[in-house]
Amino acid sequence: MTSIETILIAVSVLLIISIVASKASGRFGIPSLLLFLIVGMLAGSEGIGGIYFNNPRLAQDMGVVALIFILFSGGLETEWKSVRPLIRVGAGLSTIGVLITALLLGVFVSYALKFSLLEGLLLGAIVSSTDAAAVFAVMGSRKVSLKGALKPLLELESGSNDPMAVFLTISFISLITRTDRSILSMFPVFILQMGLGAAMGYGLGKAAVALINKIKLEYDGLYPVLTVSAIIFIYGLTTKLSGSGFLAVYIAGLIMGNSTFVQKRYLIHFHGGLAWLMQIAMFLTMGLLVFPSRLVAVAGAGLLTAAFLIFVARPLSVFLVMAPTRFNLREKTLISWVGLRGSVPIILATFPLLAGIQQAEGIFNIVFFIVLASALLQGTSIPFVAKLLKVETPLMDKKKYPLELDQTDALNTRLIDFTVPFNSWMIGKPIAEIRVPPDSLITLIVRNEDFIVPSGQTVIEMGDVLLTLVNNNNVLEVMNLFSRLSEQA
Repeated sequence: MTSIETILIAVSVLLIISIVASKASGRFGIPSLLLFLIVGMLAGSEGIGGIYFNNPRLAQDMGVVALIFILFSGGLETEWKSVRPLIRVGAGLSTIGVLITALLLGVFVSYALKFSLLEGLLLGAIVSSTDAAAVFAVMGSRKVSLKGALKPLLELESGSNDPMAVFLTISFISLITRTDRSILSMFPVFILQMGLGAAMGYGLGKAAVALINKIKLEYDGLYPVLTVSAIIFIYGLTTKLSGSGFLAVYIAGLIMGNSTFVQKRYLIHFHGGLAWLMQIAMFLTMGLLVFPSRLVAVAGAGLLTAAFLIFVARPLSVFLVMAPTRFNLREKTLISWVGLRGSVPIILATFPLLAGIQQAEGIFNIVFFIVLASALLQGTSIPFVAKLLKVETPLMDKKKYPLELDQTDALNTRLIDFTVPFNSWMIGKPIAEIRVPPDSLITLIVRNEDFIVPSGQTVIEMGDVLLTLVNNNNVLEVMNLFSRLSEQA
């Protein structure tokens, strides 16, 4: 029997190797998820690590838990003001778009691979959702940004389309295993799951914000414990009531991320790190679960299915859903191409294994092959395609300062940064002569990558970044004061 110490060492080594390997994502443009999978496969029973792992139930349970925290973190970091104008098209892509993709691929697979129609639809449902983490990890590592509403639309779609894929997968498994079910019986279940999931996520997200603000914990370290507990509770209760727990945790994260609560900045950082841990653990587990030798037998079927998904099913679903919108041809093409398959399809591919579906093993191996093909083809080419379609824009690095302000409802102050232009009236003047309002304070000056704690005699220079504490009532007055030009002084 393997000792707990040996297991802990193996887990820690795999995590460290995965993190170090992710550096290649930025240098060579390889999606990090692909590297995590490869590390898991190399550590598996047919790799150099020789770790035997063949437990789909454990892999599925781990994947579900990981997906809960990944979806919550995605909602937490989504800015409502940027996605609000895109709700209709985003919801269309996340529901109708996923359904069209599943149906098109399902029919194709049933004819091309000699699956039954329901088995083909099951495979289509499993790979019908896109992976937000994979998309933005690639764009972030390659310093790619997109024009206009493309980035928030991709963020909204890929963050919210997993519940639909889960619903379709479970529904098609039910249709295969239970002859008393019909396709028409799926519709009321869909309305119940999505409606209840959205309502529970909204209500419990609001309740979580109120609880965090009111409880006033003595130790800051307890706030992450509280939010983790809240996430698990939201998923568990919603699922127990026959709602979509995945949608509920995403909506709860969206509500909390766009609300003000105690320790918000700290909790966003914590859940971002937790989401990465879940991503790595999940891909490592799935990499361990697969047997690479079995992928050879499905290489032809996998390539054929991946090609149809990437070049036919995904583009058709996007263009049909986005036909009434104002997005132009190049933007729709980019949305069509940026449809990476990632963690969710591999997790969902364990469902048929546990349900005893006849083609379950073949489906799992084909899905794994599709994820690999998608990561290699789409993941590595996103920067090139964005440039080719002329929809990229320079990525502005977000400034990082050694000072942060945790905004709460009780705090009537905010931290702003202002860059002194070449023709500012402040150039050459000491801070004492700037005369900011009494309830505002220039707390830090960033000059040529150096941080200066100013005094009243510190002289302002061109290009200085002034980090200033400002009373909310005086933000406009301070910005007008800083923005005056030399001839206006």
